[in-house]
Amino acid sequence: MDIKMPVKVFGTYQVTVREGDSEKKETCQKLTMSRLAQEEASSEDLQDQEAPTHLIVYYSYGCKRMVQGKLKENEEQKVVFQAQGKEYEFSTT
Repeated sequence: MDIKMPVKVFGTYQVTVREGDSEKKETCQKLTMSRLAQEEASSEDLQDQEAPTHLIVYYSYGCKRMVQGKLKENEEQKVVFQAQGKEYEFSTT
């Protein structure tokens, strides 16, 4: 499944990271979302969740972030991934 939200190399996006009752919003750049082959998926404890479907790479405050997550929502204005007990929502600014 392709990502519906347009992702541009030099675009600026908002990432909202939710864990439990906490929520943190940041601006991110250089966003890429690559589909993982099944054998590339992380072999961490996946008993409580399904295997990740995408590798998400982005820069926030000058730091490179890499997350393997399962696609949860795929819309024109936002994309949501579930990863390691957190929810990552990327949206256009």
